[in-house]
Amino acid sequence: MKLALGPLLYYWPRQSVMRFYEEIAGTSVDIVYLGEVVCSRRHELRLPDWLDLAAALAGAGKEVVLSTQALIESESDLKTLRRITGNDRFLVEANDMGAVHLLSGTTPFVAGPHLNIYNPHTLALFAELGACRWVSPVEMPRPMLTDMLRAAPEGLATEVFAFGRLPLAFSARCFTARRNNLPKDDCRFCCIEHPDGLSLDTREGQPFLVLNGIQTQSATVYNLIDELDVLAGIGVDAVRISPQSRYTPEIIALFRQCASGALAAAQAARELERMAPGALCNGYWHGKPGLEQVAVSHRTAEA
Repeated sequence: MKLALGPLLYYWPRQSVMRFYEEIAGTSVDIVYLGEVVCSRRHELRLPDWLDLAAALAGAGKEVVLSTQALIESESDLKTLRRITGNDRFLVEANDMGAVHLLSGTTPFVAGPHLNIYNPHTLALFAELGACRWVSPVEMPRPMLTDMLRAAPEGLATEVFAFGRLPLAFSARCFTARRNNLPKDDCRFCCIEHPDGLSLDTREGQPFLVLNGIQTQSATVYNLIDELDVLAGIGVDAVRISPQSRYTPEIIALFRQCASGALAAAQAARELERMAPGALCNGYWHGKPGLEQVAVSHRTAEA
């Protein structure tokens, strides 16, 4: 099974991003997604910078994929989208239907997790449009994914979000700016102050959500490291790890050891507890509320 590093969802200083991907080049991750998915106002790196990083990572033996923005809001966003989809070197992850339209019939692409693919008919349609791999929606439970894969078009690879804060929703409003009493158009790029997002707690002081600019994430950290055997058994080709400000290379190493059988899943899960920026969860995978942590007792895939 391949390991994929998803796109960086947070806003970090330029040098932090550069150092991060220098480290990633030396890890065992197979696929690296690059680019701004959340907010086009983030300007520490521009498209030429992402392309330079892509070239460096490809030189290190990684499969590089350029991710497109999930919520297109302006003509400048469209111009960037056209440049990404028109690049003649790297595979593209389409995160909205505008990107799919530009890529359809011209080049293979990855159907991203924000495209709402929830049934075999929709999956077959995206395969006809040119998808070579799809990323299942983060809230898809195991029985639904199993049924999807039984009917999946031949040759279409499947990737599953397996570690990180869950990307739940996007909005035209920037909640991080609003928290600082700033308008979106004069946000002062305040999300750069929160390298793993801004925690939102309930009145009882319990972690509830994380604000990341216009994106809302889960406060708990999704973790399927103890489900890798099941994922492989039902036909999943790659699992996605979402970048965080600390321990990402170590988390990649744990997933690699667990996937290869060199480390027991239970031990790997215990290691991840101290590396995650929040409590672990796996509820969606088991058809439960997403923030729940369900004890895993199985070790074989469903027939």
